Amino acid sequence: MNIVLLSGGSGARLWPISNEARSKQFLRLLKDENDNPMSMIQRVYKQIRETGYSDNIIISTCASQTESITMQLDDKVDLVVEPERRNTFPAIALTCAYLHYEKRVDKSQVVVILPVDPWAGIHYFHKLKDIEQALLNSKHNICLMGVHPTYPSEKYGYMIPNTNDLHLPIKRIQCFKEKPNQDQATKLILQGALWNCGVFAFRLGYIIEISNNYISASCYEDVLSQYNNLPKNSFDYEVIENESSICAVEYTGEWKDLGTWNTFTEQMSDFCTGNVVMDDTNVNTHAINELNLPLIVMGAKDMIIAATYNGILVSDKHQSSYMKPLVESVQGRPMYEECMWGDYRVLDYVEHVDGTKCLTKRLYVQKGKSISCHLHHHHSDVWTIISGLGEFTLDGQCKKVSVGDVLQIQANAKHTIRAINDLEIIEVQIGHLLTEDDVVYFD
Repeated sequence: MNIVLLSGGSGARLWPISNEARSKQFLRLLKDENDNPMSMIQRVYKQIRETGYSDNIIISTCASQTESITMQLDDKVDLVVEPERRNTFPAIALTCAYLHYEKRVDKSQVVVILPVDPWAGIHYFHKLKDIEQALLNSKHNICLMGVHPTYPSEKYGYMIPNTNDLHLPIKRIQCFKEKPNQDQATKLILQGALWNCGVFAFRLGYIIEISNNYISASCYEDVLSQYNNLPKNSFDYEVIENESSICAVEYTGEWKDLGTWNTFTEQMSDFCTGNVVMDDTNVNTHAINELNLPLIVMGAKDMIIAATYNGILVSDKHQSSYMKPLVESVQGRPMYEECMWGDYRVLDYVEHVDGTKCLTKRLYVQKGKSISCHLHHHHSDVWTIISGLGEFTLDGQCKKVSVGDVLQIQANAKHTIRAINDLEIIEVQIGHLLTEDDVVYFD
C-alpha cells in the first residue's frame, strides 16, 4: 500500500492564525499524550507510523509548505511538490506519476489518499488496510471510506449505497454527490448516504490512464512540464462524481474535520493561549493571543477570539464557519512566518508615491541556525542587530556582528548570517519589488 497525504490548503476558515505562509495543519495548538504542543500534521503522521505504514508515506504539497513539513516532521519525509497550485486532482495525478516513474511502483499496486488534518482515533488508520483489501477483492475502480452524517452539511461529499448493501461491511455506491446544498443533503441522508471523509483508494494505473487524457508522458519530468494541462479541479468533482464503479467501507469510530474554529476548538485542551486574561463569566469561549499586548475577555459565550499579527477575529463559533469570503476580501501579505532558522514578523510597510516600497521586519534566528545564503536583484536591505551575536557573510567576506551593528546590503550582493547565540535583527527592505520573486537562493 502506498499512502499519500494531501497537504496543500491554507485553511481560510481558521483565519487569522492560518494563512498562505502558515497553514492550519502546522498550528501547534493540539496536545500529545504528554501534554506537549502538537500540530495536525504531526499527529496524523505519528498515527500512521504507529500502524506500521511509515515506509510508504508520500506527502503531496506546494512549495510554500515544504519548509514547514520538514521542520515539523523530518528531512527524510518523501515530498511531491506541485509546480503551481491547481487543486487536488492535479496534485494526486502528479504524485501518481512520481510513484510510477520515479519510485517504479507497479500500476497494479494500491494508492490510498487521505487528508493531512483529520481528527480520528487510531482505528481510522488501521481501516486503511480494509480499504486496500476491499479494492483488491473487487472489480471496482475506487474504494471510499464513509462515515454516518450527523447533520446535513454542505461541506462534504455524500455517497449513496445500493439499498441491498446498507448493512454490509463493503457497500456498492450507486451515486456520489459532492457538496450538495442543505436541502439536497437532507434528502441524501434519508436515503442512507454516508459522508466522504476524504479517504479513498485506487490502483495506480487507474489514475495514470485518466491523466493520459490530458498529457502525454513517458517520465516524471514530462508530467511536471505539462502540469498546467491538467484540469484545475478537485478529485471529487473531476473523478469520483464521474465514476460508476465505486465501493465503500464504513468507519464508525471517532472522526472530525478540523477545518473550522467550531470543530478545531473542541480538541483544544486550553481555553486560552498566550497573553489572555479570562474571568469565570465566559462560557465555551476560546481566546488565542499572539500579540505582545494583553487580551481581556469577559462575558463571552460560544465565541472564538484570535489576535495575531495578521488580524483579529471576534466571532460566534458557529458563524465563523462562514467567514471564508470575508477572509478572501482582506487577505494581504503574511505578517508572521516560522522558518527553518527561526521566525519573522512584519512591523511596518510603506509604499511611496514614486513606487519605492519600504518593509520593516523583526527577525529571530535561533542559536546555531543560519539564514539561507541569497541575494535580491531589485531591493537593498539594512540589518540592525538588536540582540545576540552572529557571523555575517557578504559576498564571501565574513565578520562577527553584535548588538548595535548596522549592516548595509546592496542589491545583487550574496549574504547570509549565522547565529552564534540567539540573534534578533531589525530588517528594512527598500526597493520596487519586495517579494519572494526577487530572491535567489544558493546552496
